[in-house]
Amino acid sequence: MTVNFQYVGVDVSETLSTFTKEKLEKLFNKYEFLINATVHFKQDEKEHVNGKICNIELSLPGPRIFATSNERNFEVSVRETISDLERQLKKRKEVYKTY
Repeated sequence: MTVNFQYVGVDVSETLSTFTKEKLEKLFNKYEFLINATVHFKQDEKEHVNGKICNIELSLPGPRIFATSNERNFEVSVRETISDLERQLKKRKEVYKTY
């Protein structure tokens, strides 16, 4: 499993990277066809309530899967993004089962 982190306009956080990697490991263990993940953390300066953006792109056979969320802190944003990815992966796995 390869996870690439990119922090755009945000200080690099080792705890946030570890938290995200643990959550992604569960996906990698559940869906063996995943290749790697790219995680982007951004801060939206215009939004004061939310503005913590997490983008995750998963590489796998076929088209890539992408999800994003904008929440009040990065941990919540990571959880929301991963739940969206899991929903997409369930659909993709059904496609694989039919062939």
